[in-house]
Amino acid sequence: MSDPLLEDLEWRGLIAQSTDRKELEQALAKPMSLYLGFDPTAPSLHVGNLVVLLVLRRFQLAGHRPIPLVGGATGLVGDPSGRSEERSLNDEQVVAEWVSKIKKQLEKIIDFSDKKTGAVMANNLDWTKPVSALEFLRDIGKHFSVNQMLAKDSVANRLATAGISYTEFSYQVLQAFDFLELYRRHDCKLQIGGSDQWGNIVAGLDLIRKVEGGAAHALTVPLLAKADGSKFGKTAGGSIWLDPQMTSAYEFFQYWLNSDDADMPKLLKVFSMKSRAEIERLIETVKTNPGAREAHRELARELTTMIHGEQMAQKVELAAKALFGHSDISELDLATLDSALAQLPRTQIAKGQPLPTWVDLLAATGVVDSKSAARRIVKEGGAYLNNQKVESEDFAPSKADLLHGKYLLLRKGKRDLAAVEVLG
Repeated sequence: MSDPLLEDLEWRGLIAQSTDRKELEQALAKPMSLYLGFDPTAPSLHVGNLVVLLVLRRFQLAGHRPIPLVGGATGLVGDPSGRSEERSLNDEQVVAEWVSKIKKQLEKIIDFSDKKTGAVMANNLDWTKPVSALEFLRDIGKHFSVNQMLAKDSVANRLATAGISYTEFSYQVLQAFDFLELYRRHDCKLQIGGSDQWGNIVAGLDLIRKVEGGAAHALTVPLLAKADGSKFGKTAGGSIWLDPQMTSAYEFFQYWLNSDDADMPKLLKVFSMKSRAEIERLIETVKTNPGAREAHRELARELTTMIHGEQMAQKVELAAKALFGHSDISELDLATLDSALAQLPRTQIAKGQPLPTWVDLLAATGVVDSKSAARRIVKEGGAYLNNQKVESEDFAPSKADLLHGKYLLLRKGKRDLAAVEVLG
């Protein structure tokens, strides 16, 4: 009988490679410890990291014990996988600060409190730093064949393009050492990761076999791409981060809400913790009633709640509705309004300066090419200030119209928004 967890992962498109499937299913028949590693290459994880992190959560919900590992040691070295040039090496103190921030993000997604399946937080600096270079070479390095290391895809690809430093070449040895240590300390017998990590994970399996005479397993998850072939998790402004200081909760919500219809089946299967039946129902709504965007909204609400909390998710959803006239924009607090308007085209006016006409303001934001185009929008009935219709080409807002004494929201038609900010 096949393992229901693996069946679910298969249906969701979340299995790229694994060690012997039957042996893995047999191992999963009992609670197992498994680990997933993250290198602190930035102060925050991003939505791309969520793909595999939520797989770790699914294992925990199925009764297994997750070990999220933050690479305080490997983060100082750099992983060559999928890169065309060497990663810049960060200062140890900086990496330590990033490790601390990432740990807090992991605690929002993985349960550390459950007595049976409570996660164990790990940092590979704990067992790597005390080992001298000579000890590492004698006890660990001797088990690695350079020929096999050169044959790994991540290394071979770099050798064929930009070349590779000895530092990054040694990365797979360090990652294998992590698997060995977690096997020893926590009886960890499964490592999961992105499909670009297969070679590094397998190196750990070999090391466990050679040093301890033990057996373990590996499972990788496909790298996620959009339907148009572009990289998932990127926007014109850069990565979508989990840290609200780097990507606001509003921007995070909007990222999922504005996802392409063609991507929704995949995104729901990969990111939603809902049941298969509910996901299939939501996928059907994308086909039958795409304008309602029910699937997009459900996914945006679910993930924003997970990462930013229920209260913030409700705030940003209210803000999204308010911006398009579906609720009262004056009810938004200043922090939420700041976040919601941050991504819009805008013009700024010094405090005390008279407010120009709506036509002048819209033209200044760049949403239209000219003032004559803005006048035409007013004539056609598509001009709005703070979601109230503008009837006259000569209309100029007053200070009383300013939201929190700071902002005006301009709208052209149903969807084109812009902001006016009064400085000072």
